[in-house]
Amino acid sequence: MTDVRKLRPHTIIALVEDRPGVLNRIASKWRQRGFNIESLAVGHSEKVGLSRMTFVVDANVDANQVVRQLDKLVDVVDIRDISDQDIVSREMAMIKVRTDKTNRGQIIEIAELFQAEVVDVAPDAIILEATGREAKIDSLLRLLEDYEIIELCRTGKVAMLRGSAVSHPEPSEDEQYDRYPGQHTW
Repeated sequence: MTDVRKLRPHTIIALVEDRPGVLNRIASKWRQRGFNIESLAVGHSEKVGLSRMTFVVDANVDANQVVRQLDKLVDVVDIRDISDQDIVSREMAMIKVRTDKTNRGQIIEIAELFQAEVVDVAPDAIILEATGREAKIDSLLRLLEDYEIIELCRTGKVAMLRGSAVSHPEPSEDEQYDRYPGQHTW
């Protein structure tokens, strides 16, 4: 009998050392547990030498176990599952749509409805940039399906806690000594 429980997506954010191989080590932990990474966004953080990762993974409550294991990796400064917290999340997409003289205006009109920006126009194609919640991007794509989508590139979700709450607070000096014996990263 197969398990038909619906896996719920988890949004995991991590602050990690900006070094070669870190992404591979973290992604391997998810793979070892059989979780699918639906999206992954990585970029520099506000702290020099540290990058911020946002993962969206399909998992049941077992996601917490992987988060705890990842938190033990030396390159991981802080990691947490923010799925049940009050967050602001966005995704960016670039969409190349086939156009001609007869439909270019319609496509631009659709883009304006979604506050998407036209970033390139050619005689036979237009590239749109859209930013917003995943549902907004999905709705825009459904409307553009009536035309020919030539290419699509989505960043995946990036997320932060709402308000002044800090997603990755700096550890106290005692926590630094416990986590990195003989090593101070802050």
